[in-house]
Amino acid sequence: MIRIKRAIISVSDKKGIVELARELRKFKVEIISTGGTARKLENAGIRVKKISKVTGFPELLEGRVKTLHPKIFAGLLARRDKAKHLKELEKQNIGLIDLVVVNLYPFEKTVKNERANEAEIIENIDIGGPSLLRAAAKNFSDVVVVTRPERYGEIIAELNKNNGQISRKTSKNLILDVFQLTSWYDHLISQYFQKMAGEEEFPDAKEIFLEKIQNLRYGENPHQKASFYRERVLEKGNFLTEAKKLQGKEISFNNLLDLEAALSIVQEFKEPAAVVIKHTNPAGVALDKDVTAAYRKAYKTDPVSAFGSVVALNRKVDKSFAREIKNRFVEAVIAP
Repeated sequence: MIRIKRAIISVSDKKGIVELARELRKFKVEIISTGGTARKLENAGIRVKKISKVTGFPELLEGRVKTLHPKIFAGLLARRDKAKHLKELEKQNIGLIDLVVVNLYPFEKTVKNERANEAEIIENIDIGGPSLLRAAAKNFSDVVVVTRPERYGEIIAELNKNNGQISRKTSKNLILDVFQLTSWYDHLISQYFQKMAGEEEFPDAKEIFLEKIQNLRYGENPHQKASFYRERVLEKGNFLTEAKKLQGKEISFNNLLDLEAALSIVQEFKEPAAVVIKHTNPAGVALDKDVTAAYRKAYKTDPVSAFGSVVALNRKVDKSFAREIKNRFVEAVIAP
């Protein structure tokens, strides 16, 4: 078990941080904090020690340098099972740090803000935060690291269950959050600068990050399992991965294949269009003055294959279309 005696808290997303800090103080944990986080905790009546009191240096360069100091990183990286490490800390008057609660500057949010200029974007590249996270994660057998507010509840519960201690199993499980976050964060920054430099059409290397949207009803065959993932990107597009299910049963792998095929075809047309797909093959494609009329044409092309098909439209679904389709067996409809 890891007994929490001393913690660093430095967060951009301050959701739930006051509640966590109160629980830590209940167990007499010394809290070291920085800038806005320290102010928020102090305003909530929580006692904190400013990081400058620990390092002996003020925050420098308008906050660019706060935590990057041997008195912080030695306290994180020291192995508790190595007497030599502990003697070095004692000689240098450096205290151990048992818990790191850090999340990063909102780089992704800033890049997506159309009003943000380059200087603002650059200032939101976090340096100290990723360094703290990586150092704590490397020493997970002695240091607990938490980066997602969604995890605070389980940390609070375990502290109360174990009288101020966190299990090494929990600590080890938490490091996945760290390296997933820092990897994605660096990828975002790389994406931004690639865009600024003018990315090659076919670069020598290309990273792709995927996030799960949902589990599917089944895979290509009913006995197979499947999940649906999408690429994590800064700029969203008009893709199947961005579609939202409004109602109906769970989507299957084959439904997605058909929807992707239907969407790819219907997006080729500017006029009102309807596409009917069965087993990735077009059963009918038609244009007309509105999507209801277009769907009637597409359906009549091959009514047999249209049974159990999917339909794609390039206009919004209206009452007329809904009435047209309600008595037909259609697996799914995708529309703007």
